[in-house]
Amino acid sequence: MTTSPTAGARPDEVRRHNRTALLRRLHIDGPCTRAALTTELGLNRSTIKALVDGLAEAGVVEERVPLQRSGAGRPSLLVLPQPHAAVVLAIDIRVEGVAIALVGLGGQILGRNSWNLYGRASQPDEVVAHIVDSTRWLVGELSVETAAVGVSVPGVVRGSDGLVHEAPNLHWTDIPLGEWLSTGLGMPVRLGNDAELGALAEHVRGAARGASDAVYVSADVGVGGGVISNGSPMRGTSGYFGEIGHMVVKPGGRPCYCGSHGCWETEIGEAAMCRALELPEGSPRGAIVAALKELSAHSSLAREQLAELVDWLALGLVNVVNMLGPELVVLGDLFTSLPAALIADVGREVRTRSLVSRAVGGTRIVPSVLGGDAKLIGAAELAFEPVLGKM
Repeated sequence: MTTSPTAGARPDEVRRHNRTALLRRLHIDGPCTRAALTTELGLNRSTIKALVDGLAEAGVVEERVPLQRSGAGRPSLLVLPQPHAAVVLAIDIRVEGVAIALVGLGGQILGRNSWNLYGRASQPDEVVAHIVDSTRWLVGELSVETAAVGVSVPGVVRGSDGLVHEAPNLHWTDIPLGEWLSTGLGMPVRLGNDAELGALAEHVRGAARGASDAVYVSADVGVGGGVISNGSPMRGTSGYFGEIGHMVVKPGGRPCYCGSHGCWETEIGEAAMCRALELPEGSPRGAIVAALKELSAHSSLAREQLAELVDWLALGLVNVVNMLGPELVVLGDLFTSLPAALIADVGREVRTRSLVSRAVGGTRIVPSVLGGDAKLIGAAELAFEPVLGKM
């Protein structure tokens, strides 16, 4: 692979491009030798040496003898990213709570905090105030400096300035969250839809690593989707994208928070799971997960009790696969607790009913490997995107 920018670029632009490519390689894929960097980045040894030496002098990377050695002779030194060389703040705002984390270069979570949202605490000004206070405390405890902020929000977010146009399940409309957080935290802030950032996380560090085309579908109070197309996140006009939960699958069906009826999330979201599991609507997340886990040991009972929900899940995924043609669909949040046998059933149904799935050799349906941290990790990666280019 070649990492050189377009012909005619100035030498300083070439150096900056190569430095960013090397940092991104270490940030995403972890430690490796200079020889491996030379091969993977398509650069010569002298260029890699100059880049690594410069980054080591700046304290961004460190070289170390590997713990495990193979073969005779002098071992190749490993180049390791230094987590404290660049630290970002990741924020995951959900309907039921907020999580924040300080994440270092290489993706290491250095520290974290979380809290529940009840009553007035879910109002946007109160959420921002709590985030600012909690961040100050966490930064002080860890004695680090943060370079940027990434935020995951369950709603329609304008990427240019972080305006939350609408977050139906939070009951937020036209909230300038990016501006408020940037002012309160004193740092550049980037916001993204939660499912979009879940897709980014799975592509960079999860089940979709190595997949050029993938879709991430998550079930929380609502249902959202994120898309990786040709190796890059699909972000839509002005960042408005990912609301596949509001795809109408049942005209005249149940009313949805968005104002429509029969949206996909009304048939497969948290409330639908409560109905299928015979739990009171609004049951704690832990109760829903526990009931799903209990069903995992009883495939026949699981198929009987969750039959309607699984049918709607498969129907929606057939539509998604026919529209987007992914090689992989990653199921996140509450879907990760579905019995494995039912996820396999959904996969078979999609491969049978989807014309596009058959054409691409069979779209795989798999659960997330990042679990509840997917959107927090995605928010960190969103923050790191511009930071790596400035180091």
